[in-house]
Amino acid sequence: MESGMLLSGRQRALIRESWRRVSGSPVQHGLVLFSRLFDLDPGLLPLFQYNCKQFASPQECLSAPEFLDHIRKVMLVIDAAVSHLENLSCLEEYLCNLGKKHQAVGVKVESFSTVGESLLYMLEKCLGTAFSPDVREAWSKLYGAVVKAMRRGWETLPEGD
Repeated sequence: MESGMLLSGRQRALIRESWRRVSGSPVQHGLVLFSRLFDLDPGLLPLFQYNCKQFASPQECLSAPEFLDHIRKVMLVIDAAVSHLENLSCLEEYLCNLGKKHQAVGVKVESFSTVGESLLYMLEKCLGTAFSPDVREAWSKLYGAVVKAMRRGWETLPEGD
């Protein structure tokens, strides 16, 4: 993760400024992200189960205390990436392990593009007119770097399941 070459100084500033506006209400904004995710791909809902309980609907999942904890964790990962924009490589091992955990619960690598769309949707809804094409591009680059590191978690697991 060569963050110096990945993001320009202006892009890092755009990400930091936009995240400042969003990060004060992580659960509220995380709910926007995951509502959009379930709208785009309802097939992801079965991946979220706690104590062997399947959720009957996205609304049931989105209101479960365990899921709200998951939202907080997702927002903390985004916060960590934003906090380490100058040196994303320090998150490499953590993100690789996070990728392994997601693979273990059945998440497919392809689902991360839908998550990325949902992240950009949340930012657009929460930032309004401040969500410019430049902000979109900067966040897309950052998200791409995070997913690239998480994908390594899939690559390091033995094949042949």
